[in-house]
Amino acid sequence: MAKVKTVFICRECGAETSKWNGRCPSCGEWNTLEETESVVSSAARSSKRSSSVKDISDSIYGIGDVEIDKDEVRYQTGLRELDRVLGGGLVKGSLVLLGGEPGIGKSTLLLQICQHLGEDHTILYVSGEESARQIKLRAHRLGVDSENLYLLAQTDCEAICAAIVKEKPEIVMIDSIQTMSINGLTGTQGSITQVRECTNMLMHTAKSEEIPMIIVGHVNKDGNIAGPKVMEHIVDAVTVFEGQRNLPYRILRAVKNRFGSTNEIGVFEMAGSGLREVENPSAMLLEGRPVGVSGCCAVCVMEGSRPIMAEVQALVTKSGFSSPRRTATGLDYNRLYMIIAVLEKRLGFFFGGLDAYVNVIGGMKIDEPACDLSAAAALWSGLTDKPIGEDVILLGEIGLGGEVRGIPFAEQRILEAQRMGFTKIILPRSSLKGLKVDNLPINVIGVSTIRQAFDAI
Repeated sequence: MAKVKTVFICRECGAETSKWNGRCPSCGEWNTLEETESVVSSAARSSKRSSSVKDISDSIYGIGDVEIDKDEVRYQTGLRELDRVLGGGLVKGSLVLLGGEPGIGKSTLLLQICQHLGEDHTILYVSGEESARQIKLRAHRLGVDSENLYLLAQTDCEAICAAIVKEKPEIVMIDSIQTMSINGLTGTQGSITQVRECTNMLMHTAKSEEIPMIIVGHVNKDGNIAGPKVMEHIVDAVTVFEGQRNLPYRILRAVKNRFGSTNEIGVFEMAGSGLREVENPSAMLLEGRPVGVSGCCAVCVMEGSRPIMAEVQALVTKSGFSSPRRTATGLDYNRLYMIIAVLEKRLGFFFGGLDAYVNVIGGMKIDEPACDLSAAAALWSGLTDKPIGEDVILLGEIGLGGEVRGIPFAEQRILEAQRMGFTKIILPRSSLKGLKVDNLPINVIGVSTIRQAFDAI
């Protein structure tokens, strides 16, 4: 006879506890325990006690005995920006989780790659949110008409896995994991138990049949992928769409990737006919730069092996409050406070009664210290009302002593700045060692302190 047991599961880490607590005893997050019922039959309990250990020694292989065909390891999706994020393409037997805000373009991206993949491979598109007719209407709008694309509107995960094993498609799309369910489990669709077990079932199917799967995941109000945190540990890659729905540009970023780097990004533009690749993100992010306006400074960030130009803007104005405001968009908030403190202490600039707003144009997020000098220059320009030339770029990490420290990938950044038409680049002097900059058409200036950098502007 089945026994019903009430447990509480953390939606962040998936830990189980027999009683509710305000704070998860495993990961320490607050208000993340959710009540659910676990059904365990007496037959299952007795079988666990009486089962013998299975001999799996025949399944042990030497790493040299495992054969792979390098030409068939990855599938090219037809979108170079997506292939870059995945590490070169879709790996056989991999499970990729694609997350993002509603309306950001997740389902659109899946249908678009089906057109290219369908030229040589059979694809099964499983949807729990739309009917086959609705998918056909969206595919018609996007120009997707591949004969190797098959549709399945179903939410029963067991039936879906059985159909995959029987039909053996080469690629599977699941849209979305929060709509899938297993009949034998308690809880509604999207609950922690259902999402975790459905992901496990799809993972075992993908690995056993060597079929790559892309599953769509919803996000919660905090912007994190909904469901237990253990789901992100199960899958091979976690990719996230970033951007605002009222803006055309989208950034695809890998949070986890077992088959490639997590530093690469893909840039897309949403249009009426679907997502378009942005092959030159630097030109896109620098488009419409103001000329002769104070508080604007160009910067070159490294996204993996890819240098991308961006613009940092700062506005410094008189505060109307007793405590001045500090606002950072696209830049770390604590980093902004540190840069302002260094400017006040080492250079004598006063920000105490002034509001400071810093923004990175285009929705970019800068998290590398090499962009400190650009942010400091934008603040200095906004405070003194002295414009920085539109052909000048500053790069460098700022220390608490007011020194400008070295940065990695200096040569790649210089070449990208030159390609985009900049004529002067200010870098840490220590980063110029070993670089041949005499014959370049761009003026490269090495500095050791922030004051030297501002004097060179």
